[in-house]
Amino acid sequence: MSGLPLVSVIIPCYNHENYVQDTIKSVINQSYSNIELIIIDDGSKDGSVEKINELLQECQKRFTRFEFIARKNKGLCATLNQAISWSKGKYFSAIASDDIMLPAKTTTQVEFLENNNKVVALFGSANYINENNEIKNVNKLKEQEYSFDKILLNECAFFAPTQMMRLDVIKEIGGYNEEILVEDWYMWLKMAEKGAVYCISDTLANYRIHTNNTTKNSKFIYDNNMKTLSFYRDHKLYWKAYNKIRWVYITWTGQSDKKESLKLVYDFLLERPSAIFSVYFLMYCKYFIFKMKKWF
Repeated sequence: MSGLPLVSVIIPCYNHENYVQDTIKSVINQSYSNIELIIIDDGSKDGSVEKINELLQECQKRFTRFEFIARKNKGLCATLNQAISWSKGKYFSAIASDDIMLPAKTTTQVEFLENNNKVVALFGSANYINENNEIKNVNKLKEQEYSFDKILLNECAFFAPTQMMRLDVIKEIGGYNEEILVEDWYMWLKMAEKGAVYCISDTLANYRIHTNNTTKNSKFIYDNNMKTLSFYRDHKLYWKAYNKIRWVYITWTGQSDKKESLKLVYDFLLERPSAIFSVYFLMYCKYFIFKMKKWF
């Protein structure tokens, strides 16, 4: 393993007793050998810790270095920052405790990053799976670099379980902002300020969709995305990004509460009348008319 760079794989776990063993086993089954695995249980209230303990011996035998700690809840960003402080690898790859790495993920990404020094963050394609590990959708992405501007406007399709980033750049940034509870967009923007953010078409992971996904909490995501965007108030694309976030949130809200959605439209246009000229307003109108046909 002397010629292979060390890869730090991080599993932050919280209440995933039904899935965490699948996640750990997917790291064990990586074709790449020189991996350190760090698992931090962030105060799970279910049987997650017991499930992790069942695999301790296997992990100790498999990995170059293995660390596991269970402690009280501090939140995802604090957990990731703790893992960063422990990590000794050249590359950093975090995966949620309900997702699955495909066997060639680490090998594929290390080979790419070793040959592309300007790329600081690398992503790939992913499959959507359900609670039973059944593939429900195959998402094949186009290979391309994503500029800072594209990421700011959310014109990107990054799958979090496919990420691999240069650890020295993450440390230079200062890790994750613990005041922002939706961590990924903030980190992508910070990485794009330091170098190239790239996506390959290879399918690298299975991303689990189930009833407890944070991505289904639109208000939570909206509030934290607004916190991230506030760091870029002076950017030329700030208002375009702001309009998009607001209209997306309004549209999401309309899926479950049409009256609240219309109230949000009223409040937004009262605040920024010019938002009516946004393409996102037209998209909302199209969506609303479509929903009206269903309602009546």
